[in-house]
Amino acid sequence: MATNSIKESATYLTFGLDGEIFALEVAHVREVLDLTSITKVPKTPEFMRGVINLRGGVVPVVDMRLKFNLPATEDTVDTCIIVMDVELESETIVLGALADSVKAVFELGSDLIEPPPSIGTRLDTEFIKGMGKHDDQFIIILDINKVFSADEVAMVHEAGKKTQSKIAKGKTEKTKKTGNKKSKTKKSEADPKVPIPDDTVSSPPSAV
Repeated sequence: MATNSIKESATYLTFGLDGEIFALEVAHVREVLDLTSITKVPKTPEFMRGVINLRGGVVPVVDMRLKFNLPATEDTVDTCIIVMDVELESETIVLGALADSVKAVFELGSDLIEPPPSIGTRLDTEFIKGMGKHDDQFIIILDINKVFSADEVAMVHEAGKKTQSKIAKGKTEKTKKTGNKKSKTKKSEADPKVPIPDDTVSSPPSAV
């Protein structure tokens, strides 16, 4: 029989996916964003929707629905991106996760959490910490560090790094071009080729 691995109370962020309510500890959550423009990255897993620009940094965004073998997330007014920390060995990776909507933040005691079911769920129980209950709703508590394999996290992280590198390279080239244009402009200003009008030349005094 499965046992409950959650021994202490914790604060959770709940969010919706395809009619189900999921939760993860707020300790893993950095922030929640409204849906923004996502740039697709070629040669990445289907569940990776792309990357977003977050205050100058590139953050990979994954579709949690696709990861759980559900229909892809639809873009609605409630769709959001949960920016979270995921542990990869000894490194912390920042990921964005698409969710249908964010529900609430609340504390849940360990006595209100049951072990994950061995059958009767469409999800892999390996990354389910437990089943909680709040306001008469059942909540699937995720172990976010187990949702993605080490290879998947590494692949998504690498895609984000490559995109960041391309953006930085593009900015450098743009700066160089701008610098060259300014240099040419300054040279032109320093050495103007302005013709001297004839009437500015003094004529010798005429004889009286």
